[in-house]
Amino acid sequence: MHDNLRQLLETVATGELSPEKALEKLKYLHYESVGDFAKIDHHRNLRTGFPEVIFGLGKTPEQIVQIMRVMESKNPLVMATKISAAVYAQIQPSLRGLRYFPLAQICCLGESTMKKEGTITILTAGTADLPIAEEAAITSELCGFTVKRLWDVGVAGIHRLLSHRDAIANADVIIVVAGMEGALASVVAGLADCPIVAVPTSIGYGASFNGLAPLLTMLNSCATGVGVVNIDNGFGAAMLAGKILHRHQ
Repeated sequence: MHDNLRQLLETVATGELSPEKALEKLKYLHYESVGDFAKIDHHRNLRTGFPEVIFGLGKTPEQIVQIMRVMESKNPLVMATKISAAVYAQIQPSLRGLRYFPLAQICCLGESTMKKEGTITILTAGTADLPIAEEAAITSELCGFTVKRLWDVGVAGIHRLLSHRDAIANADVIIVVAGMEGALASVVAGLADCPIVAVPTSIGYGASFNGLAPLLTMLNSCATGVGVVNIDNGFGAAMLAGKILHRHQ
């Protein structure tokens, strides 16, 4: 979007485009309406360093298709999260070149042109936490970051975590994804000198209250340097980790 704006201003400066025509184009750099149900924020990448992403949950397949088509015309990569396999099967025939990451429940059009420095290291407590961890991992990779995956290293077998001490010590930023009681984030924060983004998942027995127990554990972490996102919010964790790294570039 930054390049698009620069190119637009240069065409006005050289006389190739009239101010009136430029004004017409600029209004779409602010936002663009899609039917009567959505407004696409084309300026978000320019403001925040990351483009707008479609939150698929609660949207109809028809709405997702229309939004992705509008975004595709002005963005090299269009991404949608929380897309179930059933929804993907409905939208895929209408969107040529649509890619799908089933475990992460993410679909995208186009290729990312972003390349950002830094590695986001992602840990899961258990295998059941992988869908949310993969949401964070795929989001991070599509945003241009390198991702290091360390799966199934929870506190129930602490030796599995400690075997990755070097990776934890050398990490730029760490995302910890855990359900049950969510203790892994505190343990990792006690080993690392980098920021920790903790993601509680809804995986666990009845008393975990669909992720409320690990959320409270992470919020009450005795170890310092832990930021907590909402339950099952792998995408939000990736965005927070990405912005931490983005500020140092």
